[in-house]
Amino acid sequence: MDPEVSLLLLCPLGGLPQGQVTVELSPVYDRRPLPGGDKTITAIWESRLQTQPWIFDAPKFRFHSATLASSSPGPQLLLHLGLTSYRDFLGTNWSSSASWLRQQGATDWGDKQAYLADPLGVGATLVTADDFLVFLRRSQQVAEAPGLVDVPGGHPEPQALCSGGSPQHEDLPGELVVGELFSSVLQEICDEVNLPLHTLSQPLLLGIACNETSAGRASAEFYVQCSLTSEEVRSYYMSGGPEAHESTGIIFVEAQRVQRLQETEMWAQLCPSAKGAILLYNRHPPLQSVMWATASESSSSSTLLLSRTGGKLSSRSGSVPVPTGTFQEPRPLPPRPRKL
Repeated sequence: MDPEVSLLLLCPLGGLPQGQVTVELSPVYDRRPLPGGDKTITAIWESRLQTQPWIFDAPKFRFHSATLASSSPGPQLLLHLGLTSYRDFLGTNWSSSASWLRQQGATDWGDKQAYLADPLGVGATLVTADDFLVFLRRSQQVAEAPGLVDVPGGHPEPQALCSGGSPQHEDLPGELVVGELFSSVLQEICDEVNLPLHTLSQPLLLGIACNETSAGRASAEFYVQCSLTSEEVRSYYMSGGPEAHESTGIIFVEAQRVQRLQETEMWAQLCPSAKGAILLYNRHPPLQSVMWATASESSSSSTLLLSRTGGKLSSRSGSVPVPTGTFQEPRPLPPRPRKL
């Protein structure tokens, strides 16, 4: 396994649709206050504002753990989430003391992530109608992994579910949080690749990967199909979009070559989130041989608790032909705040 990434959860073969995922949002799953208080987080934030006055704080969902239950009529995944913030992420996961915080969390609470913000990310293995996976070359201007290759992705936003004020646990029902989790990955594709929503399938959750370069931060990785060919996707991308500034080029890799991507020079150019997405995709072979996959079913009833104990490059400055398929139209996306 690549040391930059670890796999926390592998969903049943074919992935899980939205109807088989639930969320429990509770203060119990928030991070613990730092030993001696959170003064260091405040100091790190104020120092960052001095050098980057344009950044702003925003609430995020915090990943704590997950429970996967296999039973009839199908597997169910329960995500245990809390609330955190971008400010706390910079002051914990991204701080120079992140390793110490993990050691201290293990000592104090039996949980190495106890003191970390751990905002939950989302990413998409996006597959075109002619069987190419879509990657983006990140801009040098982005804060994390500048210049590396990534899949489309970002974060689900608590503020998308409430109007004004600071979101509170009791104001965010689990079903709305699940909806935001699944809709946010579609929104990220629309914003970053500039694709129309109606060209995208409903997402299937493949699993959860952890970025070990940011102290084990978790990301939910999804499979999404697009009804457009790679050439059509490239054309949409080249015409810009709401988050065109975040990337400088688009890369297409044939799906059949992705199984051996770790053996290529491109693997070293992938940021950890992209590596996690590909490792999970490669563990779902049904997705690579059929147009539509459904979540596998099991008649057994067992429960698993999971916690922390070769392609083508186009610069905005390539090409391929066209099969078609039938695509289920996604639900309309709610308005969402601007991404950090």
